[in-house]
Amino acid sequence: MTLTNLGTLVEDDRVHRSVYTDPEIFDLEMAHIWEKIWVYCGHESQVPKVGDYYTLQIGRQPMVMVRDKEKRVNVLYNRCPHRGVQLCGNQSGNTGNGFVCSYHAWSFHLDGKVRAIPLMKGYDDTRWSKDNPDCNMKAAPRVESYRGFVFASLAESGPSLAEFLGDARVAFDDICDRSPVGEVEAVPVCHRVMQRSNWKFFMENQLDALHASVTHQSTGVSARRVEQRVKDEKGSAPLFFHYLSAFATSFDQWDSVQTVNFPNGHGILKAYMGLRPTDPDTVAYEDLLRQAYGEQKTEEYLSRSIHHVLVYPYLSVQSPLQQLRCLRPIAPNKTLSEIWHFRLKGVPDAIYKRSLWYFNLVNSPSTMINADDLENWTKGQWGLESEKAGDWVSFHRDHGRDTVDQGVHYSNSGTSEVVMRNQFQAWKQYMTQAASPQAKPRDAKEAA
Repeated sequence: MTLTNLGTLVEDDRVHRSVYTDPEIFDLEMAHIWEKIWVYCGHESQVPKVGDYYTLQIGRQPMVMVRDKEKRVNVLYNRCPHRGVQLCGNQSGNTGNGFVCSYHAWSFHLDGKVRAIPLMKGYDDTRWSKDNPDCNMKAAPRVESYRGFVFASLAESGPSLAEFLGDARVAFDDICDRSPVGEVEAVPVCHRVMQRSNWKFFMENQLDALHASVTHQSTGVSARRVEQRVKDEKGSAPLFFHYLSAFATSFDQWDSVQTVNFPNGHGILKAYMGLRPTDPDTVAYEDLLRQAYGEQKTEEYLSRSIHHVLVYPYLSVQSPLQQLRCLRPIAPNKTLSEIWHFRLKGVPDAIYKRSLWYFNLVNSPSTMINADDLENWTKGQWGLESEKAGDWVSFHRDHGRDTVDQGVHYSNSGTSEVVMRNQFQAWKQYMTQAASPQAKPRDAKEAA
């Protein structure tokens, strides 16, 4: 498979099954999408102290995010330039005032510059010297932070982070604006799930309104029955029952929820859960926001119609509940997802616990909701690996019936597969652009 004929695998209303299964296509994706675009690394609060680090993967590249003495957050290749040994073997920790290689004790400052090389005289009259930049840990060419969320790009040039995110920036605005001080902090526990499926299954699923009442029916219906019984007995039920019972929403109700699909594959599934209760804890919380922002801004922030925001091709943000899920593809049929929860700074514990319930009830590895999805994606991967059952994956639902305005696709029914069509147009653009590097990524105006 070559870059020049990849475009034939994506048609307006269907895609070829090989985009989920072919190892060669996966390698091309890593090189021409993941290792070029802006990729989420983590939140600044994960590395609060000098020497704090967190390791991650960008495409096929092992990286480390670290706080240096100037309080800057750097993103470096997790590799000693001497013999290639990874400098940080743990997921996270504190490396003190520098990195030291466990193999030959080369040491580096927290910005990656070489600090000391044992027995330096052994390199006399060679090209290897402390003045040679090749002796430094290599840094990601571009690192930017938006409202505390750190991104890096392994490409020397390209769109800025703001241009890449576009209107999907609302995901991070919506999280932070719900804090009276405009900031969040990462909760240390990260759920990590290994999906035995291609990364695209996850991204398609997040804004797929039709699957919820089918895939999660057993959980949703059971939760609704218990919720109703508790209401009958006590007059009201805790909000966490609603987190699960909402999955039993009818087909017609799901069809009334709109998706908004931006250039570059990003998108929004609008709100459907109605998460503005009037209990005393919520009233006290909203009063804090009014004191910080005033009545008009507070209402603007709390009235945003958002359930999921997708940053294509790897991020799902549930901003009203301060949840973030990030994909790290490993193989065509293997994807690691990191599931993070964020605490709103300056809010009562009751509000924190309310969103923490969702983190554990819906997004943790142990829930039935997550297990339902994982089973479908695994079976989907197995099905598409069948070479004789058919070559194409259908995205025909409501094809041609969506509204397009300035490059943004608005679904006129919540179950329209415009979500998948939009994502694959972005995929096709990224992959074919690699064959024509002079082409520029589209923005909303160009897409119109």
